[in-house]
Amino acid sequence: MEILIYAGQLILGLSILVALHEFGHFLPAKLFGMRVDKFFLFFDAPYALVKKKIGDTVYGIGCLPFGGYVKIAGMVDESLDAEQKERMKKPPEPWEFRAKPVWQRLIVMVGGVTVNILLGFAIYAMVLYVWGREYLPVQNLTYGVSPSVLMKGEGFRDGDQIIDVGGKEMKTLGDVSLAILINGARQVTVEREDSTGQRRKKTIALSADVQERILESNDKMLFSPRFPFYVDSVLAGHNAQETGSFRKGDRIVAVDGRPARYFQDFVEAVKDRKGQQVQVTLLREGHTVEVPVEVDANGIVGLQPKAPGDYFTYATETFSLMGSIPAGIKYGWQRLKDNINSFKLLGSSAGMKQMGGLIAMGKAYGPHWVWQRFWEMTAFLSLALAVLNILPIPALDGGHVVFLLYEWIARKPANPKVLEYAQMAGMVFLLTVIIAVNGHDIVKLFTGKL
Repeated sequence: MEILIYAGQLILGLSILVALHEFGHFLPAKLFGMRVDKFFLFFDAPYALVKKKIGDTVYGIGCLPFGGYVKIAGMVDESLDAEQKERMKKPPEPWEFRAKPVWQRLIVMVGGVTVNILLGFAIYAMVLYVWGREYLPVQNLTYGVSPSVLMKGEGFRDGDQIIDVGGKEMKTLGDVSLAILINGARQVTVEREDSTGQRRKKTIALSADVQERILESNDKMLFSPRFPFYVDSVLAGHNAQETGSFRKGDRIVAVDGRPARYFQDFVEAVKDRKGQQVQVTLLREGHTVEVPVEVDANGIVGLQPKAPGDYFTYATETFSLMGSIPAGIKYGWQRLKDNINSFKLLGSSAGMKQMGGLIAMGKAYGPHWVWQRFWEMTAFLSLALAVLNILPIPALDGGHVVFLLYEWIARKPANPKVLEYAQMAGMVFLLTVIIAVNGHDIVKLFTGKL
């Protein structure tokens, strides 16, 4: 059932994005008097599921449920079909793409990217209006943070209170991670207790290759909220239940005599003791109780902690219809900048390994159909699609823009053969990338790393 939910969300999300992206090309083309031969959602090779000709345009839905295209008369595009090639040998007709002024053709080519950006902003605004925004502020982390193993190696300690990153205050721990991984922040100010019990500020300088090592570790959760370990429930079918000695409300304080008063400390204490027995010390109604329990093959014993929400005060922001619009644009603009900055990470081997295809995108939507998450993920993909499409690669919108800018500056069009060969090279490159990233997805899926 989960795989159907993954696939359903992905197909619906991409259908919305692709249809509106192509409409961004279609609308200005029509407004400028260009003839549009086809408008297809999904690819119609080898056949179309539905198609109908209205005026000069064939509208349809293809059989391959990803992607889509608009075929504009007189434009050297990725289709490279015989009809278009034959047309290009003749003088341009007034209704053809190539017969129109450069500025009109530029608007047509950036129309898809423009729509994807505006769509991303609009979806974020809608999400804020309908659901608002609930988050855990960094300053409300009463017990500080639990750094990942990698961050501990950078100098962070359990219980550190994060004050700022690169001199800027952060709203959430997610913002802290983005600032380090995507925006390249290299200084983090924390507050921690010294040996005398006094809390003092300390600035931690991160190593120059920290982004590379984060990607290599595949651990994007750099910090998690630190909270006491009170048992909320004993999970059925696990070793903790079999002992019959754990109860709801127990406060875990140690493992094998080593302090483990916080949930993350307990997880660290047992995860490397697979198949071994450990002695858990807990407090119950003012009494200390020792419970021996075996750690299973997954490194857990089966104790569910109280949720972090029981310890912290979450912030909730609500937005009026008018207030959600600037808030959505602001949030979307930040996500767009993060998308652009993330391309810098592709310059390393570790960054290339993070590229994902359709399986990764489907997994990102989640195993349950939650509309808020669906729309947030679709907005994110809309902005990512905009950034990807404007790259100066032949067969992408950005590649067409490059040739149009050349024509504008040189005051003559590029050689049609050059355009055709560039399109072919661009398609080969893109197909290679698509096969590589989706193949990588399959490998990660079977190795359990996706």
